Amino acid sequence: MRIVFIGFLALVSANLFGQKGYKLGFKIKGLKDTTAYLGHYFDESTYLDDTAKVDKQGTFVFDGKKTLPLGVYMLVMGPKGKISKVFDLVVGKDQDFILETDTSDYIGHLKVSGDEDNKLFFENIRFNKDRHDEAEPYIKVLQDSTLKEDQKKSAREEFQKINKKVLSYQDDLIAKSPNSVTAKLIKASKQIEIPDPPKKANGNIDSTFQLRYYRQHFFDYFDVADDALVKMPRPFYKEKVKEYLEKLFLPQPDTIMKAIDGLVAKAKKNQETYKFMVFTCLVTYQNPEIMGLDEVYVRVYDKYFATGEMDFWANAPFKKSIKEYADKVRRAMIGRAAPNLTMQDQNLQPKSIYDIKKKYTVVFFFDPECGHCRKESPKLVEFYNKNKLKYDLEVYAVASDTSMKKMRDYIKEMKMSWITVNGPRSYSKEHFSLLYFTETFPTVYILDEKKKILARKIPVDKIDDFLTNHEKFQKKKTSQKGT
Repeated sequence: MRIVFIGFLALVSANLFGQKGYKLGFKIKGLKDTTAYLGHYFDESTYLDDTAKVDKQGTFVFDGKKTLPLGVYMLVMGPKGKISKVFDLVVGKDQDFILETDTSDYIGHLKVSGDEDNKLFFENIRFNKDRHDEAEPYIKVLQDSTLKEDQKKSAREEFQKINKKVLSYQDDLIAKSPNSVTAKLIKASKQIEIPDPPKKANGNIDSTFQLRYYRQHFFDYFDVADDALVKMPRPFYKEKVKEYLEKLFLPQPDTIMKAIDGLVAKAKKNQETYKFMVFTCLVTYQNPEIMGLDEVYVRVYDKYFATGEMDFWANAPFKKSIKEYADKVRRAMIGRAAPNLTMQDQNLQPKSIYDIKKKYTVVFFFDPECGHCRKESPKLVEFYNKNKLKYDLEVYAVASDTSMKKMRDYIKEMKMSWITVNGPRSYSKEHFSLLYFTETFPTVYILDEKKKILARKIPVDKIDDFLTNHEKFQKKKTSQKGT
């Protein structure tokens, strides 16, 4: 857990705070002569908000003139550098309360005065612990691999009864105190119940019903315009957004961007969730697992940052850094014409990508001293020698080091018979790293005969599969046009 000693996170602006102030009193028997800190969660990090000296009776108070943002907070103890969390608590609408307990059992002996939200919070913790203890013997039976399934039937039934108790308790809490931070915390992890698919008029089952239902009701228990949900012990907000975008929509930039715009529109009701939603969507597609989806990063930047929409919180250095990254991605996005490169080969002769007259061009950026490049280069050599005629392709390899000797030695050692050029010895005005996105080595691009980018950052051992599938797809498109 990362704890940061700052008064408030830069993303949380001062307009969150009201004018009522807060006064959180603690009396912990058995605790004395130490320093206490009040901290809060924000996304995947924790931040310290206030400090108090614990007296000999174990009493201390956190107080301030500005109301605290709603969310889950933590009590932290110890000197700087050696602090540790004691327990969590919630800060809701009532911000003048007292928590009393002792060091023998912080949660079990805790009493709350002046705040219903914390009463619910700690009662829920104790209830869950009791149910866990009740279920433990049945869990052991269910996890026993020596037992057959019919021998576990009774344990499974008892476990389900206990689970129903928990769900019923939670539903009751939510119904009675829907606006409490405790209810929000419980709802954040609540699962959507998806009904069985209906039958169409022709008698067939509607195969897309459940996906559409889940997508439509995904945020039934989670209000993306509630900034308290960003301040939870788990990064529920980020997890929900990522699951929604990555699992419920086709991985295509147009589709994903439309979904993002819908989420942002809902989050915009609250300035804090507005900026957090946009930022979350930006970083989610900074280095996506699926090739080509970093175009979403560029689109989010263009729509919400380049336009000045996020200027109310995004400062100039931050905007500059994300602009530079977006521009790197933009210049070499899938579907765009690849920038031309003209560089000197081992014989000091200029070689240009656009002079290659092949159906496919594999552009291979490497560093002669890169360990991973030394592992990947032989794989590419093997693929090239085996498939250059099959796919009608050429490799244009770009060495990042200025040394011609290193490049020549590498060519000889790896038995590279394709075109290899020295990146720094370029006839282009801009360095290749500004034209192609090459944050790591090796980096592979695949271009078609018109030098349009088909793939980027593809592993060497996946090139064959990619080209095979691409050729099948192209043939299918051609046959469909002819019919």
